[in-house]
Amino acid sequence: MIKAVFFAIFDNDEGPKVLHQVPTESITAGPSSTTQPLIHFPSVASFLIPRPNFCSNRISFTHNGYRLLSYPICISSSTYARNAYLFNFTFVLDEDTPFASYTTVILKLASLMRTLEEQSRFLSKDTSPPNSGKIYALCEVLMEDLNNYCETQIPIDEFNTLNIKLFPTYPPPPPLLPHHVPLSTVRLADLVDDNWDLTMLRILPYIDGVNSVKQISLRADADHKLTRKAVQHLLYYGCLLLLDIFQYGAIYAPTAEIAQFVESPEAQAECARYVAIPPPEQDSKETTTTVQVKGLSGTRIAELYLALRQGLTVRNWYLEHQSDLSEVDVRRFITFGVIKGFLYRVHKYAISPSALKHTKAASKKQGWQAKSKARSKDGTVSAAVAELGLAQYLDGTHCFDEICTELMISEKDLMGRLKDWPDVQIIHR
Repeated sequence: MIKAVFFAIFDNDEGPKVLHQVPTESITAGPSSTTQPLIHFPSVASFLIPRPNFCSNRISFTHNGYRLLSYPICISSSTYARNAYLFNFTFVLDEDTPFASYTTVILKLASLMRTLEEQSRFLSKDTSPPNSGKIYALCEVLMEDLNNYCETQIPIDEFNTLNIKLFPTYPPPPPLLPHHVPLSTVRLADLVDDNWDLTMLRILPYIDGVNSVKQISLRADADHKLTRKAVQHLLYYGCLLLLDIFQYGAIYAPTAEIAQFVESPEAQAECARYVAIPPPEQDSKETTTTVQVKGLSGTRIAELYLALRQGLTVRNWYLEHQSDLSEVDVRRFITFGVIKGFLYRVHKYAISPSALKHTKAASKKQGWQAKSKARSKDGTVSAAVAELGLAQYLDGTHCFDEICTELMISEKDLMGRLKDWPDVQIIHR
């Protein structure tokens, strides 16, 4: 949120000077004012109104717990006193406020004001007293609209209008690997329009919370690189979240957040609606709103989650509680816990000292650098690494899901191939 907007110039008599500020006295206060300014303007004046050689550069720095964003402009012309007119519009934000989206706003504002000044002397001809007039009104509307609506449309004159919109910035998506399973958090079909990418349209039917990224690319007959980029795009905008491949041989255990679920009847009721197997005549939309698991209370649902533990596979857990789970979709039951954060997957890793020696020897023999073990940008292993076979994965950093997906084998086949390495150890973590 913008804390203040102010307009400063280089006054020929007084030097750097704030003409207009919103809110009033937020930057410079009068002698009788009891308001404490957000910043000490004399301390930062040389940065906001710099020498002409340093103008036309984005300025961003922190001062007194606030971040200042500006883009000082210097217009050289013999019509001005000292042959130049130097001005600057500045945004004041909280120091920890993400400011990337405000950067484009300040650049656009400075560019438009420079054009208006060069065309009609819009700024320099304004003789309004401080904190009044059209420039002050522009700052006031700009701050109010961006804080309340994240966009503004301010008519400047009959030919010019200031159109600004704050576009949100999102953190980079999490690393995406071929064995990750994307699950949609929105109805993707409702977002589709004629301008969507062809690869995106091809893979959408296969994003169902069951298929991994590699399975999606294979079933959609789409290039893996393009599939990965499309999924990353949806991840960036929060349309997807990532899960592990569901298997009955997998192990899950509760986290500390399970206590919140145990104490929340609302969360338990939500879980019951999500995991219930609907009658054949009911569609999936109705399942999430009306269907309940008969004879399964919220307390019992919590007990079933607490029964999951280290060393117990989903298959054995299901056999122990089969009578309670007759009307429960087990995959959705596990997925619900993972989504809400009170269940975590216990992955299997394999480590073999002899395999590591074999990998290093093979790499040295064929002249490969250690970097050749790294993944390529599309999430697949390089051709050189693939020739090393299973040995490259036995360093304790590759889970079974990843190995099986990369080598296109089942976990049973993987366990059989691990017997070729007598010193291999299986680690659960």
